Amino acid sequence: VYVGHPDIKGREAILKVHARNKPLGDDVSLAELAKGTGGFTGADLENLMNEAALLAARRHHRFISMAELNEAVIKVIAGPEKKSRVVIERERKLTAYHEAGHAIVIHDLPTQDPVHEITIIPRGMAGGMTISLPQEDRAYQSRRELEERIAVCLGGRVAEQLVLGDISTGASSDIQKASSIARNMVTKYGMSEKLGTIAYTSESNEVFIGRTMAQSRSYSEEVAGLIDEEVKSIVDTAYRRCEDILSQHRSQLELTAQYLLHHEVMSGETFQKVFTDPDDEVFE
Repeated sequence: VYVGHPDIKGREAILKVHARNKPLGDDVSLAELAKGTGGFTGADLENLMNEAALLAARRHHRFISMAELNEAVIKVIAGPEKKSRVVIERERKLTAYHEAGHAIVIHDLPTQDPVHEITIIPRGMAGGMTISLPQEDRAYQSRRELEERIAVCLGGRVAEQLVLGDISTGASSDIQKASSIARNMVTKYGMSEKLGTIAYTSESNEVFIGRTMAQSRSYSEEVAGLIDEEVKSIVDTAYRRCEDILSQHRSQLELTAQYLLHHEVMSGETFQKVFTDPDDEVFE
């Protein structure tokens, strides 16, 4: 029996179940929380409520506030902060510009979810993160959304090159994601004009380990070469788009990175001020 992820109404109902016997503050809206937890499973939502309760207890608060719930969302997504990890100043600067690059590109692309938080505090294996939370449940993604998602993935690498004149291994997972999306567009979703509306992948239901070794390729070497060319073209186009965006918003990139170097964490609301009110005293 296949059990998919709960939709927004399901998430709200699950949150209500796990909120029982937990003292919630007046500012808490489980409906709003459900909107920002797309893709969460029931277990994730239970973990979220428990983490928020622990945060409130550690801070000696009588009630769980929306701030603690939002912080718990980030912890469930990205893992706990590793403030004890010593990061040299050169790496902090690189991470700040890298994450600022992601955020600026997200802001400029209309199909992407708004920035919720930017941090250069290490979490898990990541040196920093730019988190954007979905505003609605989506069953499908358009070609434009996927193309812009690839651009978002490359925003950090482009920012490194633009500002620091060098690139680092910190973008490896971003590059893998971008390449995977582009290859799926060409081979799985039929989004290549050159190759047409044809699936070049054969998805089977083998459940044994090493199943990919048992799958045979159903296309020629010539088509394989065309696939590689199309994937590279999609990624290269996204890269150039990032360069244009970050060049146009160089001042906002600098402001965001400098704020991160001083404060380590930047909320979505503060990030919006970079574009609407860059002279705000919070940036001084």
